[in-house]
Amino acid sequence: MDQIDTWEQSLDLVMQADRYRLRRLLGSIRQAKAAGKPTDRNEQRFQEQLQQSSQRRAARAKKVPPVSYDADLPIAARREEIAAAIAAHPVVIVCGETGSGKSTQLPKICLELGRGISGLIGHTQPRRIAARSIASRLSEELGQPLGTHVGFKIRFADTTRPESYVKLMTDGILLAETQHDRFLDQYDTLIIDEAHERSLNIDFLLGYLKRLLPKRPDLRVIITSATIDAARFAEHFADEQGPAPVIEVSGRTYPVEVRYRPLEPDEETGAEPDLASAIGDAIAELSRQGQGDMLVFLPTEREIRDVAKTLRGRPFAGATNAEILPLSASEQNKIFAPHGQRRIVLATNVAESSLTVPGIRYVIDTGLARISRYSPRSKVQRLPIEAVSQASADQRQGRCGRIGPGICIRLFSEEDYLSRDRYTTPEIRRTNLAAVILQCLALNLGEIEDFPFLEPPRPEAIRDGYRTLFELGALDDKQQLTPLGKQLSRLPVDPRMGRIILAGHEQGCLHEILIIAAALELQDPRERPVEKQQAADERHLQFKHEDSDYLSYLKLWDFFHHLKETLSRNQLRRACQQNFLSFNRLREWQDIHLQLLRLAQEIGLKPGHRRDDYDAIHRALLPGLLSGVALRGDKHEYIGAGGTRFHLWPGAGPFAKRPLWIVAAELVETSRRYLRTLGRVEPEWIEPAAGHLVKRTYSEPHWSAKRGAVMAYEKVSLFGLPLV
Repeated sequence: MDQIDTWEQSLDLVMQADRYRLRRLLGSIRQAKAAGKPTDRNEQRFQEQLQQSSQRRAARAKKVPPVSYDADLPIAARREEIAAAIAAHPVVIVCGETGSGKSTQLPKICLELGRGISGLIGHTQPRRIAARSIASRLSEELGQPLGTHVGFKIRFADTTRPESYVKLMTDGILLAETQHDRFLDQYDTLIIDEAHERSLNIDFLLGYLKRLLPKRPDLRVIITSATIDAARFAEHFADEQGPAPVIEVSGRTYPVEVRYRPLEPDEETGAEPDLASAIGDAIAELSRQGQGDMLVFLPTEREIRDVAKTLRGRPFAGATNAEILPLSASEQNKIFAPHGQRRIVLATNVAESSLTVPGIRYVIDTGLARISRYSPRSKVQRLPIEAVSQASADQRQGRCGRIGPGICIRLFSEEDYLSRDRYTTPEIRRTNLAAVILQCLALNLGEIEDFPFLEPPRPEAIRDGYRTLFELGALDDKQQLTPLGKQLSRLPVDPRMGRIILAGHEQGCLHEILIIAAALELQDPRERPVEKQQAADERHLQFKHEDSDYLSYLKLWDFFHHLKETLSRNQLRRACQQNFLSFNRLREWQDIHLQLLRLAQEIGLKPGHRRDDYDAIHRALLPGLLSGVALRGDKHEYIGAGGTRFHLWPGAGPFAKRPLWIVAAELVETSRRYLRTLGRVEPEWIEPAAGHLVKRTYSEPHWSAKRGAVMAYEKVSLFGLPLV
């Protein structure tokens, strides 16, 4: 065996991230030798890099933390079977009921197998709160501080270090990393958790991994979920050995009694049932059953606040001193802290499977969730509160029965449950695919129609995604990426927001646009409690700009930063409360702004000084929001793209003036169609932003003696709206 063959074998002992580079260098040495060219310099370089990488891998191997398992967790009994499957197969499907321990124990099984040494064990979660929570729990079980052997990376924080073995992250983070690490060489193992949620990111990752695995035979992929269509996943990752192996892990160790208590209208008045009262009645019923904490599932944070207020003012037999605890990122640590009194935890679907709330004996399920749905025809992203699927209801039921026999009260009928869809509709079938198409093209993955999605998107949704990208100027008429599209693909944000940022740079108002774009990416920081709506509206008047909600955001930004500079932290919190502002969301706004600023700077965009130039700001907003352009019609209506009729949101700044032309960032459908977050624009600003979209027609040709030429009248329209 010659030296080159020996070096080739040594590549198995280097870091995964270095193998491709070293293999290419070795290939060039082999070719040079065959051609009789000198190779001394390259050989020395290769040996130095080989030694550095080998030493790093050896050092990591020595520092792997000792692993122990909680024998009470159901997954512990299947540990050896799972380890053998991971060793023998590139993909393993682990189906575990809620509370089986899969999220915390699988990374330890991988560590014990020797994974995580040549590369990281990547572990994805759909939500940031779950990534943080599991990273913290796993660090604790390994006896190491968070951010050393185990770290997490979410949108605005990265606690991983070079010595980390396990990296928790959102699936969106892993997806973004494929842009600069196409073979995911920093990982030797990937755990895709909560795959049953079938988010767009998860579906894209599963397709990406299906294509990647033949090129990375060393990579191991573990797909886990509590409720999963296992056969579909197993077939998706079938190889010459057949479908991927599926290992079932039981979860609940005690029986759960399900009681149906459907909401009924008031018998005397016929009024709609009061959700808070029904939950109170269910709590009273469960309080008589014995001790134990309760978990209540509600559709939105607003319902959580309303129900919390109602419950705090109502005494319950057996739960007089119960602690009412809304589940949120800020309250996360309190949820897991030891406590003596009964707790009633109020949560949205984040507690279905992403987080296991300890000590739960009883569950109350409203059977509802807010689910985003996009309509390609009307370009409306709907946020209706809908009945959850049977799988989601089962997930919720599974949150009790872990510490003893449990009871789940469902505030709907058994007939209703049996009539529901078995699984939640995958996000790919109810969303705008523009961002996915853009990534497919930017990563050279070919046509989205040919991408190996677990469940291919609907043709009309694909067509709408292409239309959106063409509208933004990211694609040409042959559906090829334009230079602008390539720029957009480097900004890991919604394509519309990316287009606004690029236009902000062109218009010389990037400073202001970054503030506005960050605001558009989060929930409005202005709060409007039901019982104090008038007071909140009066306080918020100081931020209102009568021509543009976008400039209202700038006024609010300046107000908060003035307070921040002049007040202590506690005073700042109180001032926010007095002005009906969410302190946490204002901080998140700052975080998103900083992130967008860094992303802009990374692609060479530099924000200048604030000018607050109304015209420039709205000229910059238009290229990203052209489908939100609307013309004032009859009565109180506005006419949008394709003749769709809308009403202005009652709280909008321009509501009173009703300008002739507006551009809206949100098209919302509740009981009516509304344009929300909007500003006045001039038609002469629209035409330059929509040059590739406008239609021009000519009529009444005539001879002009003055010009000495044949002239005609030109009509310019956008989506059917007359501009000129």
